[in-house]
Amino acid sequence: MRILAIHAHPDDVEILAGGTLALLARTGISLTICTMTPGDCGSAEMGPDDISSIRRMEAATAAAMIGADYLCAEFRDLAIFNDDAGRRRVTQILRETRPDIVITSNNPDYHCDHEATHALVRDACFGASAPNYSTGEFTAIDRIPHLYFMDSADGIDRDGNLLRPEFVVDVSEVIELKQALVGCHASQRNWLKKQHGMDDYVETATRWTAKRGRLAGLAFGEGFRQYHGHPYPQSPLLQEILQQLSNVVSQ
Repeated sequence: MRILAIHAHPDDVEILAGGTLALLARTGISLTICTMTPGDCGSAEMGPDDISSIRRMEAATAAAMIGADYLCAEFRDLAIFNDDAGRRRVTQILRETRPDIVITSNNPDYHCDHEATHALVRDACFGASAPNYSTGEFTAIDRIPHLYFMDSADGIDRDGNLLRPEFVVDVSEVIELKQALVGCHASQRNWLKKQHGMDDYVETATRWTAKRGRLAGLAFGEGFRQYHGHPYPQSPLLQEILQQLSNVVSQ
């Protein structure tokens, strides 16, 4: 069993799904975390190459904490577009990692990179099994993987309206590990304080996780929804894995 978690920037996966991935890591499932960009715009003090090097290293460190591999698709911040070139690049990543389950960003979300990632990954899951959709050295996968969307930032849309997940994963028992995963991205504290008004990004991520947990009567939770479009797999594969760990609460 292989799971690919792919989001726009280093720290997005950890903030929005780090607890769930920590739980899945306990099962021995093969995990890969991929960021679309290396976070090259995530600093007001360093240039894009310097901050990218730091952020790739931070992302790899976080992934290693739960035994996951790390990849970067090497798009650039604010330059992820839903076009053929981008779709082929993401399709190639799916063919390289060959996941049974893909977890990616939600739509709507506050950031254009998040929403572009959502569309590219959704369509790449379809294209990855089409042999005539050429992408490079890796061959087409056997079937479309199960596709899931993690929460938007703070569980809200662009206008601040609550987005309800299809199910919530209880991450209370791994909240300290999630905090450690988020904490690996130390280069972002100054940037997030300046750009987002987040004085402590670990505390903010914890607060968001508590807020989502309250929807399901949990101390801490992470929300997801499954993509049910034709012809994507409809069986609740991720939910069943997490149910075995007694960590899924349906909404």
